Amino acid sequence: MSNKGLGILYGIFGVILFSSKAVMVKLAYEYHVDTLDLLLFRMLFSLPFYILILFLIQKKKPSVQIKPKDYAWLFLFGFVGYYLASYFDFLGLNYIKAGLERIILFVYPTIVVFLSWLFFKQKITRIQTIAIIITYLGVVITFWSELDISGNGVLWGGFLVLLSAITYASYLVGSGWLIPKFGMLRFTCFAMIVSTGCIFLHYLIAGNWQLWEYPLPVYLYGIAMAILATLIPSFLVSASIERLGASNFSILGSLGPVSTILLAFVFLDERLTYWQLLGMMVVIFGVTYLSIQQKKRAKA
Repeated sequence: MSNKGLGILYGIFGVILFSSKAVMVKLAYEYHVDTLDLLLFRMLFSLPFYILILFLIQKKKPSVQIKPKDYAWLFLFGFVGYYLASYFDFLGLNYIKAGLERIILFVYPTIVVFLSWLFFKQKITRIQTIAIIITYLGVVITFWSELDISGNGVLWGGFLVLLSAITYASYLVGSGWLIPKFGMLRFTCFAMIVSTGCIFLHYLIAGNWQLWEYPLPVYLYGIAMAILATLIPSFLVSASIERLGASNFSILGSLGPVSTILLAFVFLDERLTYWQLLGMMVVIFGVTYLSIQQKKRAKA
């Protein structure tokens, strides 16, 4: 398989695993767990793995010299990407369904392409434009019946998730720039350690200090989020960005809403209609189109 093909494969699996987080959060909220507590569980349970991996790879020096300002940028993107984006998303899920969360969060591919053009002068290609249009059309079809903004707090929840999309897009753009300097594994470990430190500091200031008073399922969901929805997909996403670039990876994110609908249907009893099935097929077509065009360009 070509390098681009591997990047697409890694990206698809990473997006699907990341999208499972919303379902796990909604399941954990049934036990009235505090948002900050749940976010801290997610990061603390994954932290030992990142520290271990970083320790094992530290003997391998980066391919280029890393400057102090690169570490400052790394800290900033770790703060923005896996602290702010996660916190806004977890807060938003208090007010809206997992399905609606995904359609709002899906605006991030457009933000990534725009930021890449604005800051790095990366041209928006015809292939990217067509793929974005196709996948957006699929998402609109999929979630048309979910766009019910009635009810107290739903607008506020939608705004929080939109902030999550903006901060996550900023992280993707920054990671596309920094991964070549640090290496995929080192960058991911540093970013996640920084994010965990930010969440821990937040908890020291505003936490309720009742971490060990929840029923067992809350901790099991925390472990599942740490391994299945954080640790594994964080490396898959970084590996995909390394091979495809932030803009092309962001288009693969269109699979996130599709997988969330299926998971929410199975685990949260959220409805699955024929329109949603049609929309999913359109989204899959858009991602397949991008994959085929990337393979053609790699062979050219």
